[in-house]
Amino acid sequence: MADEIPGIVSHVSIGTNDFARAAAFYDKVMAALGCRRLEEFPGAVAYGKLYPEFWVQTPIDGYPASVGNGTHVGFVAQSKEAVHAFYEAALEAGATDSGAPGPRPHYGAPYYGCFVRDPDGHKIEAAFWDMSQGA
Repeated sequence: MADEIPGIVSHVSIGTNDFARAAAFYDKVMAALGCRRLEEFPGAVAYGKLYPEFWVQTPIDGYPASVGNGTHVGFVAQSKEAVHAFYEAALEAGATDSGAPGPRPHYGAPYYGCFVRDPDGHKIEAAFWDMSQGA
């Protein structure tokens, strides 16, 4: 169908205990991947290219946001350069390093990515899959 949205995930939401800081952080790192704010409500903002796929928000239930152990969000990068731009933007915006840009052969020959922890402690990743490298 021509109107179908590609992919299988509608959206992902993560919580924050400092909305202004988190929104400023994601404004910078999502721009490095060619994404922008598409939706904004009090205490919530959504990013994407065509539709809101990634939300940052204060928890609706009123309890503090927490980080999930073993949970991370991986973003698609269109090139190795975009992986580096994401990583550099994230560190400049207050993230901590959790894995510098580079290949990770145990993920497969096409993988090139990086990992950081956002200011709330969420683990996020940018990955480029160079399919010319084989599977």
